[in-house]
Amino acid sequence: MRRADRLFDVIQVLRTARRPVTAATLAAELEVTVRTIYRDVATLQARRVPIEGAPGLGYVLRKGFDLPPLMFSIDEVEAIAVGARMVKRLRDPELQRAAGRVLDKLTVVLPETLRTHMIDAPIFVSPGDAVAPRGIDPAHLRAAIRDRRKIRLTYVDEKGRRTRRTIWPLAMAYYVDVSLVGAWCELRRDLRNFRLERIAAARVLAARFEDDEGRLLEAWQALRHDHAAPRP
Repeated sequence: MRRADRLFDVIQVLRTARRPVTAATLAAELEVTVRTIYRDVATLQARRVPIEGAPGLGYVLRKGFDLPPLMFSIDEVEAIAVGARMVKRLRDPELQRAAGRVLDKLTVVLPETLRTHMIDAPIFVSPGDAVAPRGIDPAHLRAAIRDRRKIRLTYVDEKGRRTRRTIWPLAMAYYVDVSLVGAWCELRRDLRNFRLERIAAARVLAARFEDDEGRLLEAWQALRHDHAAPRP
């Protein structure tokens, strides 16, 4: 968790608490050390957030403090609501939880007139038809893309044939009926798309790959935009 996010979460916990919250309680909830909470509280106090209390006694947020409201138009609020609901299509539990946290944070800092619209917006999104992957955790896949780590996987094609491959994951592509990872395949020595539900097993490797100046990603994007996406 980024420190800025954690500082926000400290304020949120104290805002909703009915009694002083100890550093140990905050540390357990945010999954950090007590010493980290002490530093975070000191930082917030230095930024004039009215937190009162002391180590061992607990902390309270003085009544009347509020974060500055975010200024969104109704259309912008609806765009956020639609986007968060569409994340449910992705069959990626960690992204779904992250979308929920985003909505929680926004509803707290939005003005009252927009807050209700965010929560109760009459907007519905179909669940989509993509099959949930079982052989790979999408969160691990996204992390491998960020860290440029190779993945060893067992892949089952449309005819049921299994192959073991090492891929260089470049990007994710989410569609209503399928989720893909675009990658360089060491076996085929070419760009390929892999449907997540056809990955029978996968392991993120310690080995990293290089994509000089993003050329492989650009090549994959060019194929996708030209409607000639690389084959699985």
